[in-house]
Amino acid sequence: MKSPVNWALLGLIIERESYAYELAGRFQSTYRDALSLSSTSHIYTALSVLEKRSLVEPVPGTASGRQPKPNYRATPRGLESYADWLVDYVREDRRRQVLFVLGLSALASNPAWVTEILDRYERAWLSPEDFEVDGLPAAPGAQLILRSLSEEKELTVAAKLSWARHVRGALEERQELVTPRMEWEDSRDD
Repeated sequence: MKSPVNWALLGLIIERESYAYELAGRFQSTYRDALSLSSTSHIYTALSVLEKRSLVEPVPGTASGRQPKPNYRATPRGLESYADWLVDYVREDRRRQVLFVLGLSALASNPAWVTEILDRYERAWLSPEDFEVDGLPAAPGAQLILRSLSEEKELTVAAKLSWARHVRGALEERQELVTPRMEWEDSRDD
């Protein structure tokens, strides 16, 4: 399953059993700008997919009344799959970093371009544009998660900037190694 909306919805259901319309509201308030729904009906589609994959199930006895609104809960398979999906984010982050480095290496013949890209990379990491996470729902442990997210952000930005400085240093060192050799080869030709 590829849809981040489906996975995010599963996470909300793991957090607390809910019915579809309530899930739509929780989705909007939790994920805000980080992830959006095309419409409220997207929730119903996602629930159908999750149920077909045996990741969620309706809670027995909650679909009563004139307009039944079954609550959904995660299955053991849903919990395990969700954990796997979260850990896969690490692999995805690493894959994206490798793709970035490989893309940057295509510009290695022109250090000025690499430097320009590194400047932009650093500005992007230092940008105040961020996904807001203030006002997390009052779920158990939400404040711990909020503090952890803040710490993760600080550590990640520090690591990314440190990496960019490392690449700049390697570029400068390479330039120092290339320039004297070129001068030596020029003087040998005389």
